[in-house]
Amino acid sequence: MSDYANATATLHTEAGDITLEFFHDKAPGHVKNFIDLAEKGFYDGTIFHRVIPNFMIQGGCPNGNGMGGPGYNIDAEFNDVHHARGVLSMARAANPNSAGSQFFICHGDAGFLDRQYTAFGRMTSGDDALDTIATARCKPGGEGSSPVEPVKITKVTVTRG
Repeated sequence: MSDYANATATLHTEAGDITLEFFHDKAPGHVKNFIDLAEKGFYDGTIFHRVIPNFMIQGGCPNGNGMGGPGYNIDAEFNDVHHARGVLSMARAANPNSAGSQFFICHGDAGFLDRQYTAFGRMTSGDDALDTIATARCKPGGEGSSPVEPVKITKVTVTRG
């Protein structure tokens, strides 16, 4: 059994903590990637750069603008997990195999993403933080998803079970 199988992670954010459990059996490569990046401190100090109430909050971009990543891509691991509130999934570009470090947590039901994005975990606590981040005031223009005052992830703590 992989030492990633029973791992959990806590996103310590300026809005409160969000604790995650992982679906190692559904997306082992994505779980490993996220944990490896978290343990290296990759996510520390990054922001939730895209927030859409009743849809999702997105983070994990080292540039803070949705255009950055870790310098590599990982292959999709589409699965049968329904994108419901609290589900953790990887963001990507048009190419299904273009995920790297950016992730999102569903704020509402997003079933239209099922089997098109790799769901690899879910929140076990942090509803208040999720709601605070998702309802942040956004800049005008575009789709209005860039927060005026983005919430920062101060640190990610991983616990291996």
